[in-house]
Amino acid sequence: MTNIIYEDADFAAINKPAGLSSIPERDIAVPCALSLLEAQLGQKMFMVHRLDKGVSGALLFAKTAQAHRAISALFERRAVSKTYRALVHGIMESDSGEINLPLRQFGSGRTGVDMEHGKPSLTRYETLERLKFHTLLDIRIITGRRHQIRAHLYAIGHPVAGDLRYGDRTQQSRCPRLLLHSREIAFELKPGAPIKIAAPLPEGFTQSVAQIETEF
Repeated sequence: MTNIIYEDADFAAINKPAGLSSIPERDIAVPCALSLLEAQLGQKMFMVHRLDKGVSGALLFAKTAQAHRAISALFERRAVSKTYRALVHGIMESDSGEINLPLRQFGSGRTGVDMEHGKPSLTRYETLERLKFHTLLDIRIITGRRHQIRAHLYAIGHPVAGDLRYGDRTQQSRCPRLLLHSREIAFELKPGAPIKIAAPLPEGFTQSVAQIETEF
């Protein structure tokens, strides 16, 4: 059973828990967000975008091929606003800023900065709270590269807490989960009818923030 946080005739959105894949993995017997939502609603659903397995939060699906084409066009035009909440290692000095570094995927499954061959990638952030060892951020991605937030924050020396792929693995393993959450998706398919989908922070996110602050 998924936690549906938005539904209309064209779309449905869930608050995906960390640890659940967006789409089927190699073992198709393992549940994923897509298969669980299809079973729950009793119909075929179309994946609009994906969240990494360790990321929680708002995940949007289309109910029809027509709706899927329409929302995909908005994504291509960068007309969909996506906001994330993240806890990062270290203290961010700026109250706000942007990371404008080209990214490309490497064969290892990682994404990294490549000034020559990378694709343009832009991430904006706002500092919400500076803790003793970490900083809580609100993040907006303007482009949508794979692992964009994780790779960009790692590149500037502030990896997302709990990220075993980016950052010191020993340090990262002390965090119970990847502390990145898809907080809000907003778009407007019809003029004057904006849609804003908000996914509350899960209790485990807040608990993990408090836990690792005491351990570092």
